[in-house]
Amino acid sequence: MNGAESLVRTLLSGGVDTCFANPGTSEMHFVAALDRHPEMRCVLCLFEGVATGAADGWYRMRGDIAATLLHLGPGLANGLANLHNARKAGSGVLNIVGDHTEWHLANDSPLRGDLEGVSRAVSHWTRVSPDAPSVAPDGAEAIRAARSGNGRVATLILRAHAAWEKAAGPAPVAPSPPMHRPDAALVTAAARALARPGAVLLIDGPALHGPLAETAGRIAAKTGCRLIAPYLVSRIARGAGAIRIERLKYVVEDNVAFLADTTGIVLCGALRPVSFFSYPGKPSLPEPPGCPILDLCAPDMDIAWSLDALAAETGATAIAPARMPVDLPEIPTGPTTLDKVGDALAALLPENAIVVDEAVTSSRPLNIPTETARPADWLHVSGGAIGFGLPCATGAALACPDRRTVALMGDGSAMYTLQSLWTMARENLNVLTIVFANRGYQILRGELANVGVESYGRNAARMFDVENPTLDWVALAKGHGVEARRATDIDEFTKALRHGLAAEGPYLIELVC
Repeated sequence: MNGAESLVRTLLSGGVDTCFANPGTSEMHFVAALDRHPEMRCVLCLFEGVATGAADGWYRMRGDIAATLLHLGPGLANGLANLHNARKAGSGVLNIVGDHTEWHLANDSPLRGDLEGVSRAVSHWTRVSPDAPSVAPDGAEAIRAARSGNGRVATLILRAHAAWEKAAGPAPVAPSPPMHRPDAALVTAAARALARPGAVLLIDGPALHGPLAETAGRIAAKTGCRLIAPYLVSRIARGAGAIRIERLKYVVEDNVAFLADTTGIVLCGALRPVSFFSYPGKPSLPEPPGCPILDLCAPDMDIAWSLDALAAETGATAIAPARMPVDLPEIPTGPTTLDKVGDALAALLPENAIVVDEAVTSSRPLNIPTETARPADWLHVSGGAIGFGLPCATGAALACPDRRTVALMGDGSAMYTLQSLWTMARENLNVLTIVFANRGYQILRGELANVGVESYGRNAARMFDVENPTLDWVALAKGHGVEARRATDIDEFTKALRHGLAAEGPYLIELVC
């Protein structure tokens, strides 16, 4: 048995059975080992950012880790943006990155780079396996690290000689270390803070869906506090029956107004709210000056225990939480507006769908009508690095093949990782992609105004517009093996939406808007 074989067996015995891969020469012994184990599902991605984003989407829906296989420093660097998003989302990802042999590194070959430095830019845990006997124990530690703290990014660097030389066998994976919990005095202080008029309980991560959201909803119902989530969240349950949770805003002034009457904020699994960017004369922190912030439970602490303790302290364990009603709009007709698109989506979105939202400016009008649609999970680009949506939808669809996944994409951001469409086609994934073809990076026009620039000329316009030539998303989709249709009014869009939601395998709608 060589080091590569010992690593594959360690992964499988540790419960890691899916690998999003873009391998190269240095990883060929590991590829051969993977080939000997068909129980490991290997998913080829045609760009490393697709592999890392898919692993993020997998974790968000499965709650457990998948592996990525990447090639040297440049391969890892290509996947960095979506690892940044995964880190901000609290997703556990295990990267296996091949590297040269120790003696070849000394020769400064073309692909040599600061692989450890690249890894540390986004990884919570980085280790180089220097020899074959170390590979399996290091792999077991990598699995443990990726699962710890509610999900972390772990990167194992596999030197080529460590993969091909003789190793002893797989290594057992130890349980993740226990998570820290707040002390009783802090729980009591949080309960008192939430009982005050104008209090906010800000939650994130696993508290936004499933049983933990139920507990948070009971606390809000008992204390009368506002229950709020960040603007961009990793996963939130929305639609009929979901816990009523408000979301922070994107625009600085909107956020300031949203929190204007807040008298105190208790954080549970969430970070202190902060504006997306800094602007001349605008605040970075949106809460009122002097507003007390109580950090009950950091994102890497025991969120479930903390919410249960807070529910007990507030007497909320038997309280019914506030839930969203069902209110499906009529299917619209006529010329396209984003409000009508939101109504059509809310009316037709199937129960238990997974919605990956990277439509950027186009997605804001969709939020209100879909609040009372059929229940669904919504996934957002938590780290703000675009090129997230299509890879995340790929991983989510692989993690939950019995559910319909819908990717809402801006045309500019979809171009970052359109290679995802090929993987969707190859794996026959039930992903409906809606590309909002507004022919430009519309958010940048707004951001230019936000920094005080009231007009702009040719250079700025050419950096904002995605036209001349105009992107043909129907042709791009079909070139990757995905059936597609263009819609130029709401009636065409509704017809295409019905068809795409019923289709077997991937489907794309280019909505000209």
